[in-house]
Amino acid sequence: MSGGALGSAVRDGIADRRAGAAAPDRGRPVLAVRDLVVEFATPAGALRAVDEMTYEVYGGETLGVVGESGSGKSVTVLAALGLLPRSTLDRVSGEVMLGGIDLLGLPEVEVRRRLGRDVAMIFQDAISALNPVQRVGDQIAEALRVHDRALTAGAARDRVVQLLELVGVPHPQARYDQYPHQFSGGMCQRVMIAMAIANRPKVLIADEPTTALDVSVQAQILDVLRLAREETGAGVVLITHDLGVVAETADRVAVTYAGRIVETGDVTSIFTRPQHPYTAALLRALPRLNGSGERLLPIPGQPPDLTELPPGCAFAPRCPVARGRDLCLTTRPELRADEAGAGASACHFPEEVAGLRQAQPASEGEGLRQAQPAVSRAQPTLEVREAVARFPVRTGVLTRAASWVHAVDGVSLRIPAGGTLGLVGESGCGKTTLARLVLRLVEPTGGVVLVEGEDVAAAGRAGLRRIRRRAQLVFQDPYASLNPRLSVGDNVAEPLRLQSLPQAQRRAQVRELFDRVGLRPEYVDRFPAEFSGGQRQRVAIARALASKPQLLILDEPVSALDVSVQAQVLNLLADLQRESGMAYLFVSHDLSVVRQVADEVAVMYLGKIVESGPAARVYDDPRHPYTRSLLASVPVPDPVGREDRRRVPLGGDVPSPVNPPSGCRFRTRCPLAAPRCVEEEPELRPISGGFTACHFAEEVAS
Repeated sequence: MSGGALGSAVRDGIADRRAGAAAPDRGRPVLAVRDLVVEFATPAGALRAVDEMTYEVYGGETLGVVGESGSGKSVTVLAALGLLPRSTLDRVSGEVMLGGIDLLGLPEVEVRRRLGRDVAMIFQDAISALNPVQRVGDQIAEALRVHDRALTAGAARDRVVQLLELVGVPHPQARYDQYPHQFSGGMCQRVMIAMAIANRPKVLIADEPTTALDVSVQAQILDVLRLAREETGAGVVLITHDLGVVAETADRVAVTYAGRIVETGDVTSIFTRPQHPYTAALLRALPRLNGSGERLLPIPGQPPDLTELPPGCAFAPRCPVARGRDLCLTTRPELRADEAGAGASACHFPEEVAGLRQAQPASEGEGLRQAQPAVSRAQPTLEVREAVARFPVRTGVLTRAASWVHAVDGVSLRIPAGGTLGLVGESGCGKTTLARLVLRLVEPTGGVVLVEGEDVAAAGRAGLRRIRRRAQLVFQDPYASLNPRLSVGDNVAEPLRLQSLPQAQRRAQVRELFDRVGLRPEYVDRFPAEFSGGQRQRVAIARALASKPQLLILDEPVSALDVSVQAQVLNLLADLQRESGMAYLFVSHDLSVVRQVADEVAVMYLGKIVESGPAARVYDDPRHPYTRSLLASVPVPDPVGREDRRRVPLGGDVPSPVNPPSGCRFRTRCPLAAPRCVEEEPELRPISGGFTACHFAEEVAS
């Protein structure tokens, strides 16, 4: 069965099960965390990562646990399952009831017997969680046989093939004998889900199962998770910072802050009638697919230091309701049920939260879409003409090129000064390769790349250095792109040092850059490990700005950040662009973020641009089936009407770039494919105010 057909079969199976799915079992919870405390010993004292955390999940339901990084979401379940290294722990207390048994009171041998059988976990990084030197099928079979000694190898193989088919892995018989590196990220996540449900556990814990996945793969994984829950009847704990995923999948929600539950309730109440200021602030900070481009509203300040928690409400220093109120600063609010009985919140003044739900207008001079400085647009900042990047696949003793990877295949784009082009598409479509071509971090095979009129491919060493001062790249992982042995000040000063500026002048400019990106100047002597993810991304942006570039290339700059930190970084980029007139090439798979920042959007598939145009045209009137499928896969952060919402994930896998399909490259996954699509490659042509490469673009209308 093909990947696309199998994906359809899985979706049909989910639909059939939904029709006859039983309601969650509201008898005794399958998992109950009660007054859990987790402390770590640090040089600064005891760090209370989890502070009397309490929640429960019932069979057949999904509990979404949300909150910023450091709020205790993952530490809670890792401590509950005994997966934290004992050498770092100072204290673990409370109860973790699995059925009627307290896991914290069991011997380690007994806990290990229950892990994988009664409770299973799906980790965030599936590729790292799988053994790279063991066949995928054998790893799943091992999870079966360790809990059922009577199961034969043949019976285990048959069961594994069934599980792989159930979670939508194409050709499960052949895939059984392959290794993790032969699977895509989404397929590895499916393997993890198959392993987790192999023994039909009572509890399924999914820790950020869709973070950094493409929107289409994310939609497929969420459907598989629903299927797993309905197939096993397990209670699911879904840990995530993606509120759209929670709105689409969760039955109830627990909002965490500083190691505690600050609000809990059914998913509709949480999203439509939040009772805690923190919940309302998270919802206001979300970029939305139908956004108007107004300025986002991040949560001010930073989460508290967990070694010195304040005596009152931990959220009080960041809370608009708490201003000037001694009660919030001196007395910690307890979790109390609301009047309707739909949920509970830990806030002294929950009745005032309703006024925070409405987005406040941006302050004067802070609009996101304000007019840019007057800059001549006769010459674009970046122009790419028919760019090609191919990589050899070498085999044999002489390592000759047996075939070629078509990473970028005839791409053209143009970005004026002060403009933002959003480049979107699935992993492997060539987005990052194209971004690296601009700075010649990848040698082009063909085409022309011009930065402010200067040919990148023809530039010598001195010319390339000059171009790279005018065009800078901000990488996806700021921690990996910063030297951990240098202070953040020295990291930012590196481009200035290469320009032979005196040390005093370098230090003064670094302090100015820190102030410009919203970091305190006194932070310059700290090291990258001492900063949060959002702060490190600000450091990376400051380093990129050190050489005063006219073009900033941003490769997934906010994909792994919390919603509030993401809003801060996006607002910062808007401010910097308004002040300087820089051009941005913004590479992302998050279509909501791209809608927020981009003037123009280009959709890339298998090395080619298949649709481009103004953001409003591409989002509101997409004419390519691929664009429409991507938009249909985006989770909507609104649970109201989700049962009737038509959301059809894109099935199948991206074809191999080594041997792309003839004609239209999307035809193997396209619902409109016809014989003409096999023989004739569609041209990117003007359609309804944009450009679309589809033979049937005129027939596709919103």
